[in-house]
Amino acid sequence: MLKRVDVAIALIWDEAGQNVVMVKNKNGNGAYWSLPGGAVEPGETLEQAVLRETKEESGLEVKVKGLHSVREVFFTEAGHHALLFTFEAVIVGGELEVSDPDEEITEVKWMAVDNANELFANLPVKMVISRDYKIPVYSFHGNV
Repeated sequence: MLKRVDVAIALIWDEAGQNVVMVKNKNGNGAYWSLPGGAVEPGETLEQAVLRETKEESGLEVKVKGLHSVREVFFTEAGHHALLFTFEAVIVGGELEVSDPDEEITEVKWMAVDNANELFANLPVKMVISRDYKIPVYSFHGNV
């Protein structure tokens, strides 16, 4: 039986719509880049989680504009059934800096969307960042 885990993620564009905020995550002996976000804590809404996780991982205070996408995946090795909620968000305060109390984030920066999408293509759970809202809002990624 897989444990259900909800994950709230922030998609933050720069003013020109060319770059997004990315964070570098520790992963065993390696690392990978992602959008800021993390697991929803008990008693926390998705919105509260994305605000907290974004502040912790990127130093930025954001306001949620709306839902970008929902992805679903079974992380069989970890025993998790994850729902990943990605929200479009805008910066309302803070400074771009690593402020992660869990020390899982090693770097935070603005990254060109094309570069971010190239990095996402190498992850088990694919994501495509696009301003084109014709992309599927929901996708199932199977067993990873």
